[in-house]
Amino acid sequence: MTLTLLPQPDVREGRDRLEILAALISAPSFDPLFRPDIIKIPAGHPVYRWNCLVGCERTVMGHGDLCGAHQDLWRKHRHAGGTRAAFLQTAQPFGPGEGVEEQPCRICPDRPSCHLTLRLCHHHQFRWYNYRPRHGDAADFDQWLARQQPAPGYGRCLVHVCPEKAFSPLGLCSRHDARYQREGRPGGAVLPSQWGNRYGRAGRPVPVEYAEEPVFRRWCATAAAVLRPDQVNLRGLHPLLRAEIQWGMCWHTRRQHWKWELAPIQRIADYGRARGLRSLTDLDPADPGLRTAAGREGARITSSIAGGLHPLYVTPEDTREAGYILTEHFGRKLSNRPSRIDLSGISQRWLRDLVWDDFADVLRSPSCPRSGSTFDHTRRAGLELSAFLELAVPGGGHDPRRLTAEHMHKFVGDQRQRELDGLTSLGAKGVHGKPSIVTANTRQAVFTRTRRLLRGALESGEADRLGLDRGFITAMPAAGRVVQRTRAPFTDEVARALADEANLQALSRDHDPLDRGLRDAWETIIVTGRRCGEVLQLRLDCLGRYGGLPMLWHDQTKVGNYDAAVRIPERIFQMLEARQRKTLAVFQERNNRLPTPEERSAMALFPTIFRNRDCRVALSYKWFHKGFKNWIDGLDIGRQVPHQARHSLATSLLRAGATLTHVRRYLGHVSEKMAERYIHLAQSDLEDVLQQVWVAGPGTTHPGELLTGEAATPLTHKQAHALAIDLSRRSTPAEGGFCTFQPVVDGGACPWNLNCHSCDKFVLSGADLLYWRRKREQWRQLAEGAPDDATAEYLHSYFEPTAKAIDGLEKALAGLGLLDQALALDLRKPQDYFHRVWSTAFRAADLATAADDEDDTTAEDSGEIPA
Repeated sequence: MTLTLLPQPDVREGRDRLEILAALISAPSFDPLFRPDIIKIPAGHPVYRWNCLVGCERTVMGHGDLCGAHQDLWRKHRHAGGTRAAFLQTAQPFGPGEGVEEQPCRICPDRPSCHLTLRLCHHHQFRWYNYRPRHGDAADFDQWLARQQPAPGYGRCLVHVCPEKAFSPLGLCSRHDARYQREGRPGGAVLPSQWGNRYGRAGRPVPVEYAEEPVFRRWCATAAAVLRPDQVNLRGLHPLLRAEIQWGMCWHTRRQHWKWELAPIQRIADYGRARGLRSLTDLDPADPGLRTAAGREGARITSSIAGGLHPLYVTPEDTREAGYILTEHFGRKLSNRPSRIDLSGISQRWLRDLVWDDFADVLRSPSCPRSGSTFDHTRRAGLELSAFLELAVPGGGHDPRRLTAEHMHKFVGDQRQRELDGLTSLGAKGVHGKPSIVTANTRQAVFTRTRRLLRGALESGEADRLGLDRGFITAMPAAGRVVQRTRAPFTDEVARALADEANLQALSRDHDPLDRGLRDAWETIIVTGRRCGEVLQLRLDCLGRYGGLPMLWHDQTKVGNYDAAVRIPERIFQMLEARQRKTLAVFQERNNRLPTPEERSAMALFPTIFRNRDCRVALSYKWFHKGFKNWIDGLDIGRQVPHQARHSLATSLLRAGATLTHVRRYLGHVSEKMAERYIHLAQSDLEDVLQQVWVAGPGTTHPGELLTGEAATPLTHKQAHALAIDLSRRSTPAEGGFCTFQPVVDGGACPWNLNCHSCDKFVLSGADLLYWRRKREQWRQLAEGAPDDATAEYLHSYFEPTAKAIDGLEKALAGLGLLDQALALDLRKPQDYFHRVWSTAFRAADLATAADDEDDTTAEDSGEIPA
């Protein structure tokens, strides 16, 4: 008995994998199209499309979507200046092409046709060709067809994996017969000469002669399936390999990243059948034999399916042992990240297990982050600590019982020194494997994550099980506070350069020659202040009019606010409508039809053109930022980023009188503290703004008269300056308003016994509006409850001067755009004095400057030249 030391395949492992795939394939969610041994793809399939886009049954040419005949017509049409959409709308489909699928003879259902148009078998084609010359013009094909008798077939093709009918008494289909001839007729199987006349007409069986029949039978058993453009033949494969390809083809339809050709998949199956492979995981995508047999596309498909199968074949415990973690095991998918997170760089097993357990806890938690920054920081902390322990601790830190507080102090000192000197990291690598520089932010992340990791082990009891010294854990200090600099809004010069029409044309012409929407996205970001990702991820049906107002619907995924609407200008609305039409035109060019309602709801407004036939995948931020950065560099305005548009809009909103609450709600911030980072003005108190609107009191000759000018016109520089000096500083609070009588302001007694409401020295501010509104409601209720009409009329007439003053105050506030802020103040509630509206204001100088600009514009429009 011979013993072998070579590793043998684990039969139990293969059986377990097959059981998993068999259960998945038999599940109701699995597309039944991919369950048979011979997978036949219907024409027009969205992922495995094989027929011409025009609609004919001919196969596409190469990796395109047109057959050879239509491809030639399209080249001529394009050379003449035509568009692809117009060509697809006018092109007419041709008949079926050769080799799409086997067609039976229209007379003999058990024999394959050998003529594409006549659809006749070899026997009846020969008879028709003899009949037609003898009868000349009188030969009628339909009459001849009606008189023919069907002939018996030759059975199925002798090639084991072939499902087609035999072409001749040799027992091979037409394609395998041609292949048998090309390969030198192994076994020497031949038919007698003139077998049709000698045996066929007489109805006798045709004998087959063999030089070596076993060789012929062996060739039939090993011959590959014929290559049909609409099918994948999986007969003769190992059950596990067949199930993997079936599952992989269905799995790819759910991802819809790009189109897969059927020919490379068939070649993969033929390669696996010829080599006797048991699983795709046994194949190396870099194997020269695989690349020769299936090409680069086949190797790429093999690698993709094997990667999709990997989470099914390994358990979380297996990944923990191997030093990596798969997010798919926990039902998670990080944004723009692969499922696998490699932890093999952490050499100490105890530390790597701590990091793995921490990742598992985060992935299992209901508040698992969508991005990968949390995992990146923890992984970096593990790599940094692991690399330091390997160098500075005896034994490389593999025995946690030997670690002390002194080792942690040295690690902390090393990190701080590297930050101070700008040195490279010990374990972490940057983009493309370049050494990562230790900065204040990376050092803070390492400290924070290391502290959290070790203290979590202490709380869970894992530290005691490992024998990890408590002093080593507690010696890890807190990260401390790192100064976070917020981005400044665009300066006036930069804003003018970014909004200049010539520059915007250069943005689309030079950096978006294919018109994918770079300029449209940037203008939308400027006007709406949305995040870049929120604009790039807009759906096609994101526009609508409600009450005649144009609205933009978007998802604020960063704060979990979905289907949020914001009003947009008419110009932006029309621009995005034009972008909708362009996107629909792209879909129609790629699919030769308009999208269905279900497809339209899933389409992106700014779709990428790379492997995106259904237009579901939006442009990436990386692509947008690359074009934007190159544009900014060409303008020579310094380093600017798109996110500064949000800061600029927040500042503009505040200048226009919006409160911090309004800014937070409009920009989609989670808290007012976050909104404060977007405010870049020297602010005083909003109360100063509200108190700049003064009207005469009810006791004056003209109650309700605006003391600072007309309500419909902005404050001029002189008026604002006078308010700040004469009223704000030379007045004293009174009930429901302010007293401007100078002796009382200076501290003297009131000569009218505090009868403020009948005094012509009494004025109202915007902060008193709600007080006087309640007064008006009280008097109205008294008048309504009066015993007779005379009493009611008296009450109305008595309060009329006060009502005029209130109306004048409301008109003044509305004219300056401050009515909403005034209505938000309620002096009866003490908590309102601590509301943000009291600490957010505009300086009088800023308002005066805005008023001067408005006056200059008005003068230019009217043709007047200001002095």
